[in-house]
Amino acid sequence: MHPLINELIAKAPVILDGAWGTQLQALGLPLGVLPDKWNVEHPEAVLRVARSYVSAGSQIILTNTFGANRANLRRHGLAAEVEAINRRGVALSKEAADGVAKVFASMGPTGALLVTGELTEKECEEVFTEQADLLAAAGADGIVVETMSDLTEAQIAVRAAKRTGLPVVACMAFQAGKNFDRTIMGVTCAQAARTLLEVGADVIGANCGRGIESFGELLRQFREVTQAPVWLKPNAGMPEMVEGQIVYRMRPDEFAAYVPQLVAGGTQFIGGCCGTSPEFIRAIVEELARLRSSKS
Repeated sequence: MHPLINELIAKAPVILDGAWGTQLQALGLPLGVLPDKWNVEHPEAVLRVARSYVSAGSQIILTNTFGANRANLRRHGLAAEVEAINRRGVALSKEAADGVAKVFASMGPTGALLVTGELTEKECEEVFTEQADLLAAAGADGIVVETMSDLTEAQIAVRAAKRTGLPVVACMAFQAGKNFDRTIMGVTCAQAARTLLEVGADVIGANCGRGIESFGELLRQFREVTQAPVWLKPNAGMPEMVEGQIVYRMRPDEFAAYVPQLVAGGTQFIGGCCGTSPEFIRAIVEELARLRSSKS
């Protein structure tokens, strides 16, 4: 396991950040616009989001680079800006972290289907290697491969990230199947954990997909096959469409109420995904403080 992960989990649970996309939308990012684009067009807004999570108590914050791989940027006419967007994304989070928090750079899916040949595995490897190298060169402390559905794509991304020498977290989005414990490509927690650890992930986990009420079961399934560190970033419940706007109704305190269960179940890293905000992170911090005081 990477030394930085050992250092972090010695003080587990480690508090992560929350959603980025919905926070940027609250600052004016139009629906349908790639958030990563704002690293160069509206860096002040991206910096504001990053700082808000550090202030809330996040010990690790991500970067606004989830969709900044060349394959995805090409669809938005931004392929020529792949270096600028990734480097700026890391720089903004590092400025916000200011030595108080670690910065783990986000790498999301390409948006292309390998099974249909829309992107070959070799092309996928080139895309992720380019992004991982840019993120590492920019000074990221680690890389998070997240919201993956295709296990092959996730493996390729993890291998690319691992070659940088940085610690690598590998997360998939579980939202399908009878019990909502499979990815939309049918991957189970056990398959994901075994395979991603084999290709070099230091930490495995789940993000997005479902609300926090479903994550206890995902954690249980991970723990059936591994004792490796687990990273969980659930949504704030399930989204609803209200007057053309996506709404998450779960309150920060309701979200945080599930945290003791997840900590007891063995997660070392806990934060939030879609619909969460700095208020959710503060609620997690407060819940963990109560948990510690009750044991002292």
